[in-house]
Amino acid sequence: MLNYLETELKQNGNLAKDTNAKNENTNRVELGGTATLEALVAVARAKAEVIFSDAYCQRVNRSRTLVEKWIREGRVMYGITTGFGALCDRVISEEETAQLQKNIILSHSTSVGEPLSIEQTRAVMFMMLQNMGQGFSGVSLALLERIRLMLNLDLIPFAPREGSVGYLSVEAHIGMAIIGLGKIFENGVPVESRLVLHKHGLEPFVLGAKEGLALISGTTSPTALAALAIFDMKTSTLSADIIGALSLEANHGNIKAFDERLMQARPYAEQGNTAANVRMLLQDSEVIKASEGHRLQDALSLRAIPQLHGAVKRMIQDAVRTVEEEMNTCSDNPIIWPEGDDGHAMSGCHCDSSYVGLAMDSAAIAATTLAKMSERRNYRLITEHLSGMPWFLIQNPGLNSGLMIPQYTQAGLLNDMKILSHPASVDSIPTCGGQEDYVAMGYNAAKKALSIAEKLEYILAIELLSVYQAHQFLDPGVKPASVTAAILKEIGKHIPVSSQDQFLYPHMEYLKALIHSGRLVEIAESYVGSML
Repeated sequence: MLNYLETELKQNGNLAKDTNAKNENTNRVELGGTATLEALVAVARAKAEVIFSDAYCQRVNRSRTLVEKWIREGRVMYGITTGFGALCDRVISEEETAQLQKNIILSHSTSVGEPLSIEQTRAVMFMMLQNMGQGFSGVSLALLERIRLMLNLDLIPFAPREGSVGYLSVEAHIGMAIIGLGKIFENGVPVESRLVLHKHGLEPFVLGAKEGLALISGTTSPTALAALAIFDMKTSTLSADIIGALSLEANHGNIKAFDERLMQARPYAEQGNTAANVRMLLQDSEVIKASEGHRLQDALSLRAIPQLHGAVKRMIQDAVRTVEEEMNTCSDNPIIWPEGDDGHAMSGCHCDSSYVGLAMDSAAIAATTLAKMSERRNYRLITEHLSGMPWFLIQNPGLNSGLMIPQYTQAGLLNDMKILSHPASVDSIPTCGGQEDYVAMGYNAAKKALSIAEKLEYILAIELLSVYQAHQFLDPGVKPASVTAAILKEIGKHIPVSSQDQFLYPHMEYLKALIHSGRLVEIAESYVGSML
């Protein structure tokens, strides 16, 4: 299943498009302009090559020149010539600068447990380049070149994922690998980073003034994880439209609930777009046409698809906008503000992750609601007195369990999603001796959103499996929509129609990959054009 997914990701050019690139090479992402979710996913998943624009290099060099000038002048600057957090009033000499930056990496590498996946760590490294590359961090271009080189060589650090409140610890573990003290994955196994670097002709990087602090400061890890989660949630909203339309068709549903005139009476754009998607998907369905007058109105899980899916899309789109805005900011502290020949070092709190945390908590609730409706549609399909088809969509039920138990899987996943939908951003546990007396918890909001995004894909996949099996019980003389036929044909290449019980796990994994990779949306859009 993983090989299938990786192939789909590499073949799907949409994942590797970068609106800022000066060339059409979908295997390359240029940093320096406005970064997009697609650019981050291209680097994180498809392992697109990262390059820097001239503008990127110029603004990094400009801010670095200022930092070096200020150090020579003996200015007192937070995290550059002082300690960190509650120790910000302790002045550090110029001779101790390198040790200070190394110390912050050593002391802050405290996240624990299982590591981030390769994909997730690559996304964080991408965000490090984005954050420090805005020209407000004062780091050297050499540091960013080292991170870029590690990404392009796929030298990915071991970074435990548990125990971050919004920044610091995960990034510090990545910093450990950069300076030769941590670990880098080699063939899936964490190996001492200095050994891996040596194999590639690289020496451990020696951090200069401000660079240790800049590596760990900012919303890089919550933004990276949020970007991956919201990208998948966005894809799932369109997948849900497709699967919901196919469920409506298999249930002989009433298309009048999707009438454009009805949508105009309550003109939410996302609701109208969802209804339009369903109408387009089923426009040539003989099943839907033959179902006219079958019932006055359907159950809410079918009838309210435009309303619920539309509301979810609004929340997801709001989160997309927030995450992409955050991707294109500098969330460092202090900020190096170039102005005239001198400039300023200004301390604030751009490292606060409230924007990302609140957005992802909201998106998580929306995604769980989408899953809730999908499970209900699936329940109708497998329930004889609701669908009119044999129990659990299997011939000879009783001897066979058919698709009885995948709905249990949906129930278990949905229970997890409901638990994970409790917002992380409402919590605050003071840290740093009271210096950080309020904490945003954006990292945990993003981390749990990743889990919710994956569980949503599985729940939709199980509904799609039921739709696929249901078609053996529909009248073969009445044709389904062209989109339906194409999707069933694609699934049929990998999954046999069940006439008796069979091993279902690989089928659910295949369908989840079909959704995750964007292939399901791609098939549908090849018939109806771009969906909204």
